[in-house]
This record gives sequence, structure tokens and C-alpha cells, in this order.
Amino acid sequence: MNPVSHPQKPVTTGFRRPRLGIIGGGQLAKMTAQAATQLGCEVVVLERQEDFPAHSLDTHALIGDWDDPQQVARLAAEVDVVTLENEFVSPAALGSVPVLWPKAETLALVRDKLRQKIVFAEAGLPVARFADAPTPDAVRRFGFPAVLKKRFYSYDGKGNATVHSADELPAAWVKLDGDRNPLYVEEYCPFIRELAIIITRGQDGAVVRYPVVETINRNHICNIVKAPLQVPGVADIAERAVIAVGGVGSFGLEFFELPDGRILLNEIAPRVHNTGHYTIEACECSQFENHVRAVFGWPLGSPAMRAPAAAMINLLGVGDGPGTPVGLAEALRVPGAHLHIYGKSRSAPGRKMGHVTALGATLAEALATAQRAADCVRFGRAP
Repeated sequence: MNPVSHPQKPVTTGFRRPRLGIIGGGQLAKMTAQAATQLGCEVVVLERQEDFPAHSLDTHALIGDWDDPQQVARLAAEVDVVTLENEFVSPAALGSVPVLWPKAETLALVRDKLRQKIVFAEAGLPVARFADAPTPDAVRRFGFPAVLKKRFYSYDGKGNATVHSADELPAAWVKLDGDRNPLYVEEYCPFIRELAIIITRGQDGAVVRYPVVETINRNHICNIVKAPLQVPGVADIAERAVIAVGGVGSFGLEFFELPDGRILLNEIAPRVHNTGHYTIEACECSQFENHVRAVFGWPLGSPAMRAPAAAMINLLGVGDGPGTPVGLAEALRVPGAHLHIYGKSRSAPGRKMGHVTALGATLAEALATAQRAADCVRFGRAP
């Protein structure tokens, strides 16, 4: 693919703004760019396609393959620091970037979910029992019930298959294309709640911890986030995990809470995360602003909440169709609801098209406000 450079917007002569490069131009890049421009930064995005959510906020766009080392180097040459909105960029493409946060070594480790678990286990962090699964026989030796997972390119429940018995293994192996995709296997965890937290770590080792939240998924996609949740030990485990992978920037970490009260670390994302979107309105300094601060080496801001409670609801596509929201005016009439429409050109079932956040004196109040607004908005054709 030949790179395309969109014309750069005019820059005032004699004044040099900090320049942030972002690989990927989706909604995470868009919200990061919003935080960066608030701090006086220019933003350059490298994207594979001409139409992407962050394009309304970037200063300069490069259109090309982010797995191509030459195009990533081209981005790096135009900015002071490079960061990413997803961890699936080829490690080979990142090797020559002089200033990259998180580091290429961190990203290479985290993108392999088996290596994640090995590092966490070696650091003494609580994780479910796991093993490499190069063959179906390895899964049989591990035992059932179990969860078979892809080591790479697995997110939003894609790339996982629960296997209750040996009879179900062949179908799961075919579903994940185990003959071509490296897989691993984990103990099945009958959790009672899914928890999450955002941790931001600076280049100097300073750490801020956002509140622990409860996440409620629908079809393996984050649907509702409720903050805060008082669960002792989660923040300590999360901070140790970020340090274990050498993380710098905002990281999303997800946990399982088991019926006996144990907390297991499920996975880590080396970037700003869907479970932290509520921080834009709910916290003094959002996960996005603190990520920008961290990658530039600036002091981190406070994660303290502005209200006793907050709720976030993802706006998911209900069908294939245009990305224009139906019912936006009605949603905007809901007092206290903060709408974020990502600006994606097409809707698809389960695609994240936007989100709503609301604050309240209680979780029930915040969630009711967010739900009233979310119920008004539809993307794509209804089933």
C-alpha cells in the first residue's frame, strides 16, 4: 500500500507545539487526540483507511499500513513521541521508533496472551491455571472444563471458546483454527462479577490508580461500566502487573471475582481502555489526558472522582447500516447524560458506535440517567 499524506493544517510561524503520533485512528485515538489538543499538542495519526473517527481531530493524517516499518518510521519522523490505540501492530514495525510509549518490548509481550500469563505468574500475581496448547492432546491433558484462547488478535470475546468436555474440543479447535493459530488453554472460572481498573504509569515510575469498576458484558462486549466499586486488593494487583510488563501510559486491566472472594487477573491492555471511558466526565483527569501526560513525561493528574458515582453505557450497533445515529435529539434532552458519538461511517451488529456517561449521588441514579439516554439512540437497522 502506498502511503497517502493528507495536507497539513497551517502552523503559526515561530511556535512549536508538542507533536503526538498515534498508530490507529479509531475512537480510542479520537479521545486521546481530544485530550492532547486540550494540552496544546498537535496530533498525527497513521491509519489504514481514509475515513476514521480521529480524523476530525488530527493535525495531519498518514494513510498506510501500520505493519509497514517504513510507514511507521515516517510517522515517527514527524512527531516527538509515538503511541498506539491497539496492541496488534507488528513488533517489527515498531523496532526503529526512537520514542515509543509503551515500549516495543512491552507491546510484544502483552500482545501474546500466553506470555502475559507467564509474566504475571512469575511475578506472583493471581491468575487462573493455564498452559500452552499446541495440540488438542495438550488440552485433553489439561482437563475440562476449560477455555481455549488465541494467543494473538483476541479481543471482545473474539478468539475464545469454552470447552466443557472432550466431545466439544474438535469444534472449538476448528472455530479458533488451531492448526494455524497458536492457542493456549485456561482453567474455566465461574466468576460472579467482572471487574476492571485503569492504571497510569509515568516514565519516572509515578503511578495513579483509577477506581475499580464493575463491567457488565453483552455477547462478550463491554456494555455497562459502574464506578466506583470497593474491592480490596485489585488496585495493588493491577499496579504490580503494569510494572511487571514495564508499562508506561494508561493500561486497562480486567479481573474475575470468584464466589469464594478470590480475585484473578484476566488480562491487560497496553493502552487506554473502554472500561475507562467514564473518566472523561467522572474524574479530575481522564485516562486519556493522563496517557498523554505519561508518554510526554509530564506530571500525572488526579484520578479522583468528581461525583460519588458514575455509569457508562456503550452504544452498540444493532444492525448493518449507516453510522448516523437515530434518536440523537431525544438522547440530548436527557439531563445529566453525556453523549459521545464516535463518527464511524458504518454500523454493524455489536460494533461500538459511541457511549453515554452519567454521574450521580448513587450508582442506581447514574445508571438510570445513562440508560434513559442510551435507550433513545440506535445505529443500523433493527433486527
